[in-house]
Amino acid sequence: MLRTHLLLRSFLVLITVAASAAAAHAETWAEKLGYPSDKIILMLHADDIGMCYEANESAKNYLPSGRIQSAAMMVPCPWFNEIAAWYKENPEYDLGLHLAMNSEWRNYRWGPVAGKDAVPGMCDEDGYLHRDVIPTAMKAKPEEIEKEIRAQVERALSRGIRPGHIDTHMGCLYARPEFTAAYMRVAEEYHLPAMVVEPTPKVLDKFRKQGYPITKQGIDLMTGYKLPKLDDFNAVPEGKTYEEKKQKFYEQIRSLDPGLNEIIFHPSTLTEGLKKITGSWQQRAWEAQMFDDPEVIAFLEREGVVFTNWKEIMKRFDEKYPEVKAAAPKAAK
Repeated sequence: MLRTHLLLRSFLVLITVAASAAAAHAETWAEKLGYPSDKIILMLHADDIGMCYEANESAKNYLPSGRIQSAAMMVPCPWFNEIAAWYKENPEYDLGLHLAMNSEWRNYRWGPVAGKDAVPGMCDEDGYLHRDVIPTAMKAKPEEIEKEIRAQVERALSRGIRPGHIDTHMGCLYARPEFTAAYMRVAEEYHLPAMVVEPTPKVLDKFRKQGYPITKQGIDLMTGYKLPKLDDFNAVPEGKTYEEKKQKFYEQIRSLDPGLNEIIFHPSTLTEGLKKITGSWQQRAWEAQMFDDPEVIAFLEREGVVFTNWKEIMKRFDEKYPEVKAAAPKAAK
């Protein structure tokens, strides 16, 4: 009896060790897509493009130089048409949609593409999108969110462009599982990769600590999502000075694990107009400076970072999983 107990205990220990080893060596999305397994695969991704002229100028400077790999446009915003026209003339770059369910600034505002009457729960008393995520999560119906996502995607397509991806402004589409489900459903239908992270224990722990509402339903949605995922996602940290901001960015890069990573930032050319729009103008101006900084460029080269973008990711994904695109009703076949 004792011998049987010891054998069973040893067997359970071996199972636990094997499971832990398998988890520790789980294949990353970078490996699944054929990138080197021991390298940090990175997208430097500019958000809030189309929000203002100053943001557009930064994207148009950065993308052709190769200093950043990806950017995302805000369809409801005043300067979307300008950047969409530029993208139509330069389709080789990776410009996606920064799906905006909120309009956060005090005086510089925008409303839903679908129209206030179509999505009343998403709007404040002035007809603009709610400033904060919480009112949207409390008042907007999931069907309104999906209607607005589709309206933004269709507005972009009507401009003669094919977005490289979609992601979520202010994280709003992760505020409720029903919003997340709509976001992923549209991504799969149009075969546009969404910013979704593989829900590993390490990633989930990080986002819980950052205050994201991680639920079993949300984890199930991320697990079941059919298009490629990131292995990790971060934002460029703020700094009290430009030098401090650079040092924090260096630390951030050194902390990344091998795999498919995205780091977002919000570059904008510094003008008096930008100062009137947002209180974060200084961080945005520094972020427009950082990736043209020879020291930053040299640092990334020394670290051996391998760069990619969503278009390259989808090319690799479609070569490996052609059946997924074939099943998408609104994919660009």
